[in-house]
Amino acid sequence: MKIIKVLGTGCPSCVSAEKVVEDVVSELNIDAQIIKVTEIMDIMMYDVMSTPAIVIDEKVVIKGKVPSKDEMKALLVDNFANNACCSDENVEDSCCSTDDKESGCC
Repeated sequence: MKIIKVLGTGCPSCVSAEKVVEDVVSELNIDAQIIKVTEIMDIMMYDVMSTPAIVIDEKVVIKGKVPSKDEMKALLVDNFANNACCSDENVEDSCCSTDDKESGCC
């Protein structure tokens, strides 16, 4: 079972991100537990400075934006979360190495 955490304090974007996650998990019939993390100290433990953020199996895969359904499907179906090294849109500031960028990690 996948553990998916939606990090956010309850703002409209965080609520939207949670809805997207719930919809995709339901549509794909994925065995997952969705946990809403709203306490700022708990959110900070993931080194996330902007919410909403999505954590799959303890790896931050989205931060600072509401994911589209297609993004969430790709993360869950392709099992990208188990191999994720980053999810930032700005690849230069991400944790990916040069090899990862060429392999399509980012």
